[in-house]
Amino acid sequence: MKTVKEFCEACLAVMGDMQALDMPLAESLGAVLESDALAQVSLPPVDMASTDGYAIRSTDLARATPKKPVPLPVVGVIRAGEDSFSVLPPGHAMRVWSGSRIPKGADAVVPLEETDSGKVKVTITRSVPEGHGVRYEAEDFEVGLPVLEAGTRIGSRDIALLAAVGLGSVMVKPPPRVVVLTVGDELVEPGRTGHPGTVYDANGYGLTTAIQEIGATVFQATRVPDSKQDLRESLLHQITRADTVITTGGLSSGGTGNLKEVLNQLGEVRFDRVSMAPLRQYGVGTIGAEYGMKVPIYCLPGSPVAALIGYELFVRPALRRAVGHRTMHRRAIEAEATAPWTSTVGLGEYVPVKVTGKPSTGYRFEPTGIPGVELLYGLARANALAIIPAAQETVAVGDWLRCLILD
Repeated sequence: MKTVKEFCEACLAVMGDMQALDMPLAESLGAVLESDALAQVSLPPVDMASTDGYAIRSTDLARATPKKPVPLPVVGVIRAGEDSFSVLPPGHAMRVWSGSRIPKGADAVVPLEETDSGKVKVTITRSVPEGHGVRYEAEDFEVGLPVLEAGTRIGSRDIALLAAVGLGSVMVKPPPRVVVLTVGDELVEPGRTGHPGTVYDANGYGLTTAIQEIGATVFQATRVPDSKQDLRESLLHQITRADTVITTGGLSSGGTGNLKEVLNQLGEVRFDRVSMAPLRQYGVGTIGAEYGMKVPIYCLPGSPVAALIGYELFVRPALRRAVGHRTMHRRAIEAEATAPWTSTVGLGEYVPVKVTGKPSTGYRFEPTGIPGVELLYGLARANALAIIPAAQETVAVGDWLRCLILD
């Protein structure tokens, strides 16, 4: 029997790093930066106007008031995007657009609405300090410096930043392509009519969306019957497009054993009971060696609660590693129990709970279902998993336990 830590290490060991590639910026959403993204230009690239108005020398308006406005001759116009190197003489103004370059000699911009909008001569009714209405060169960031660090998962705002620094592509770890196979003759597509003995396929949908949340590309394959031929054909078909395969179901001691037999024919997969309640088998290894491939495969139980908790503990960290995340595991906090229950002595237990509180006052938790009973409704309502050590038989009100934060 493997401990949770030992089996997690085995799952991490079979997952190799995805090879970094130079990805077009438009396709990089959700990918993780392999190396720091360096600014190709400063932003702003030059001193620029932050508003439509008139570039002036602030000393020329030192005495301007609404009762004693100052008129200044307008000596030109600079529009946004023009590569102008104009010089502003003392005692003059120059019309500028928001985003246009500030002429040499000017040190402020008077907003258009605070003038009479004159074209030959402009009348200004107040003084402005140096720097007013100006965005200075490199105020946002400087050329050559990193704007995003390696390990950053790229979001939409990050793409805007990367585009602004002139990067058309970025070096990233591409999202792994993950295939989810749900195994069992009893499985039925949600929305279709079942019959007594059939089960709606919750695992396929739950795992697929969980994998998408970390930025991987996931395919939910058609549910696979328990026959050896169906299993073999499905696995061989899927490994041609998969970087990783996840199966769920087909591992119970009362089952056919076909999944284990087929996987052992296709590669090297080991199956272990993991010391956690309820006690179940999990599988990990690689398949496709006879076809020149070594595709990691993770085998989870058929119970939706066990499958989703097993994914959190064993598969999610491995996928996050492949994606390029620096942190692989869920954040854990200490929280105080507000309800008592009896645990399974000798086995670690991961109980769905609701954690409340804040750092200043401490955290508390309560079970969202019946501890020791696999209730999918309870897991859906939980925002954490309380970890009960194997040696602990009871949980009392006031006990402090580590909780893995899910949301």
